[in-house]
Amino acid sequence: MSKTTIAGKFSLNFMIPALAMVAVALVGAQHAAPLRAAQSAGGAQKFTLKVTPKTVVYGYYDAKTPPVLRVKSGDTVDIETLITSSPKELEDAGVPPAQVEQSLRDIEKEVTDRGPGAHILTGPVYIEGAEIGDVLEVRILAAKLAVPYAYNGFAPGYGFLPDDFPYEKIKIIPLDEKRMIAKFAPGIEIPLHPFFGSMGDAPPMGSGRVSSNPPWIQAGNLDNKDLIAGTTLYIPVHAKGALFEVGDGHAGQGDGEVDITALETSLVGTFQFIVRKDLHLKWPRAETPTHYITMGLNENLTVCAELAVREMIDFLVTEKHLSRDDAYMLASTAADLHITELVDGNKGVHMMLPKSVFVGPSK
Repeated sequence: MSKTTIAGKFSLNFMIPALAMVAVALVGAQHAAPLRAAQSAGGAQKFTLKVTPKTVVYGYYDAKTPPVLRVKSGDTVDIETLITSSPKELEDAGVPPAQVEQSLRDIEKEVTDRGPGAHILTGPVYIEGAEIGDVLEVRILAAKLAVPYAYNGFAPGYGFLPDDFPYEKIKIIPLDEKRMIAKFAPGIEIPLHPFFGSMGDAPPMGSGRVSSNPPWIQAGNLDNKDLIAGTTLYIPVHAKGALFEVGDGHAGQGDGEVDITALETSLVGTFQFIVRKDLHLKWPRAETPTHYITMGLNENLTVCAELAVREMIDFLVTEKHLSRDDAYMLASTAADLHITELVDGNKGVHMMLPKSVFVGPSK
């Protein structure tokens, strides 16, 4: 296989965001003019954003990227996303040509302004009213399989154990949507939990073009397997309109994503966007039906854990009105730290606190 096997997942640039920024060479050359679907009378609107060469960015988040869709706070958007690979790599690994999406072939051919990161991201979506300092509440309403397969793979120099696996390998894994399992091998079935590895908004304007590989303050490549349908992601807004992008679909994943890929696949998501003027966050947070989640993102795993714990303390003090001492104690006695991310430059740790501990009106 070529050095680029398993698509840009093995991009040469896995630096932290401060080092992964490059100047924008082209502005809007591969993006459609801002779009807005026809309005119906009253209330929130529903939109569909197809994945095409004119509705994606390849490998970056940037506050200067022109939006491909404009919506209002409260609107809902069905968004198509693509597997992070190339048609040739998928076919060489055994995917029948008829199962390779035409949109992937079109993007591979037509989108030449790429990087420094690896991911095909649909967007940006401009949310009217979102201003710097606000928080974008992203309600993940659905995440559905778009193709009947996923891949997993590794390559020399990447993953958590690069010295143990100094060669390339890719595996095509059939997906059974009816049973919601991945057929990893005879006698091995993995339950499916589709989620988007990368969901983020624009970084601050002065950051320039930021690689899609490492997660950062704009969220991005969180690779958090808990952010499935029915959960909510809260992202600090660093640019007017927020400029949300999404991609890197996973049918499932283990915490840490140790070989650098998950069950990589194409997904269609449904998202509702809410502009929150009443929240002010430094780092992304999330919420599931059962847990509150805080996050730490840094190239040092210990710093990640410290950030996640401090963010949980801040949440408990601000939102649950605990003293700092009690918040620290509750985090120690009831919350769990999980390794989210080990292999994409910045590492990730998230802390999960069950909502069930709050038995009074504040729950």
